[in-house]
Amino acid sequence: MKRMFIFGLGYAATAIARSLETRGWEVVSTGRSGTLSFDDTGTVRLALADAAHVLSSVPPGGDGTDPVLERYGDALAGKWLGYLSSTGVYGDTGGAWVDEGAPVGAGRRGARAECDAAWLARGTRVLRLPGIYGPGRSALDRVREGRAHRIALAGQVFSRVHVDDIAAGVVAALEGPPGAYNLADDEPCSQNAVIEEACRLLGRPAPPLLALDEAGLSPLARAFYAENRRVANGRARRVLGWTPGHPDYRAGLRAVLEAGG
Repeated sequence: MKRMFIFGLGYAATAIARSLETRGWEVVSTGRSGTLSFDDTGTVRLALADAAHVLSSVPPGGDGTDPVLERYGDALAGKWLGYLSSTGVYGDTGGAWVDEGAPVGAGRRGARAECDAAWLARGTRVLRLPGIYGPGRSALDRVREGRAHRIALAGQVFSRVHVDDIAAGVVAALEGPPGAYNLADDEPCSQNAVIEEACRLLGRPAPPLLALDEAGLSPLARAFYAENRRVANGRARRVLGWTPGHPDYRAGLRAVLEAGG
């Protein structure tokens, strides 16, 4: 039986685990919903020894280093390696397109860029992800809960990816060469457009258009609006044979709604 060890069984990694299990894989994992404790070093190392494939979705630690590489890096030699990174490593491009050849490390995700580079240096399939959404985590939930905002910010645009398309990307990368790959849909757009589509699907009025300072956003949410880019997915298509099953936010939100999300 093929065995995947996943560090950090969060939202996206759970979808990946489900996809692998339907294909006959055994998945061992750390994280709140995982099967092992990250800090149980002896047990983790034994499980790693039995796994030919290792995927990490663990973000940088408080000191900016990668917790998995710091503690278990010596146990990863000779294995297939995958790492869920972020397209935030590209920083703000003023709405311009970025591919995997673009410079990294200039934005607010400096620690993420360093961890991204450290995994690449080990021959990893580094999957760079934009805004992740899916059942239980989408604009539909924000609209239902009264948390949706429309911000009057001209030219602001971003990319996103449905969680099932991340899982498909990992499956495609199992047979692909090491390197960085952007997994994003085909139609970057403003956050406002996504919220408006969610409202249309739910039959609800769109929230008022507010200035950024009027919206009462958290510092993390405000930081989201500080960067503006379009993410190209051509390399994943060419090299991995991956295509997004949800090519734009309209198809993705419809799928979430149909899935009961």
